[in-house]
Amino acid sequence: MSETRQRLHRLLSAELGECCDSDVEQRLDELERLRETAFTDGLARDRAAMSALGDETRYRLARLLDAADGSLCVCELEPLVDVSESAVSHALSDLVDAGLATRRKDGRWRYYEATPRATAVLAALDETREVA
Repeated sequence: MSETRQRLHRLLSAELGECCDSDVEQRLDELERLRETAFTDGLARDRAAMSALGDETRYRLARLLDAADGSLCVCELEPLVDVSESAVSHALSDLVDAGLATRRKDGRWRYYEATPRATAVLAALDETREVA
């Protein structure tokens, strides 16, 4: 029996009082179904969104876009995050790539807005801040 199966056998024995190989197999089947449920096709996009918010500048920009009443231009966001216009543009591009912002070009200006996904993620963070 592999080390993993042995550890699982010990865990189930502690929980159930006794354990046999079929109990271990049943639990492994349950865990496999859990993996299939948890690891959906959207996992890469989810990780990209979380990674994007892991950077302070991108996180602040996402918060600003979410709080804004409409779209904002790079030149409006730059003074609010205290980084260069180039850094703001790059961070916004990352947010767009991660599905957390949209970009609209109007002549020579580019406007950004939070997506519903960004709003939902930030709201979830706000709602659960005190829980952790």
